[in-house]
Amino acid sequence: MGGAAVQISELSDRSGLTVQTIKFYIREGLLPKGSAVSATRSEYDARHLERLRLISALREVGDLPVSAIQQIISALDDERVSLHELFGTTQYAIGPHVAAPHDPHWRAAREDVDALVRELGWTVGDRAPARDLLAHTFVALRRLGFPITLRDLRPYVKAAAEVAEHELGRVAEGAPRARTVHSLLVSTILYEQVLTALHRLAQEDASSRLT
Repeated sequence: MGGAAVQISELSDRSGLTVQTIKFYIREGLLPKGSAVSATRSEYDARHLERLRLISALREVGDLPVSAIQQIISALDDERVSLHELFGTTQYAIGPHVAAPHDPHWRAAREDVDALVRELGWTVGDRAPARDLLAHTFVALRRLGFPITLRDLRPYVKAAAEVAEHELGRVAEGAPRARTVHSLLVSTILYEQVLTALHRLAQEDASSRLT
């Protein structure tokens, strides 16, 4: 958009979203209102297009509901929120949100997860949703006859740590907050999809060599 202000119809054309969708995002607080130039007309700039592209990526690739995106956008727009706090907000927004079942197997798995985090020396909040996600996965694996061992986990732990360090390394020191925030969201939500896809591709390649 080159910094030039445009009307909502052109913003729709450039973003690939309908005018109705853009107006919905404005009503939901995901997108700032345009600058009013008359009682019935507003203008929009490059910041609106950038925000729409971010929202679209979070919805279409990240598969996040509007409620989760609202939490992320609210933290993103509040400059009092540190990057680490924004990361936490994003983690809690994407979930999963599950009630701890009254199941001794689940409680045992959660204790195993907590012990693993301590053993690794990772600084992770006690209520981090990923703890519950890992515990649920441990329970499912055990019920299928595949109990988790540290040996099984070691390659995944190593890969996760290396990916996390790589992602943080891409955050340029002194970069504008908006760019840093977008980099954080891309790493947290979108590159997670890249990692999943690459894992599946690598599995298929490895499987092809077994036959």
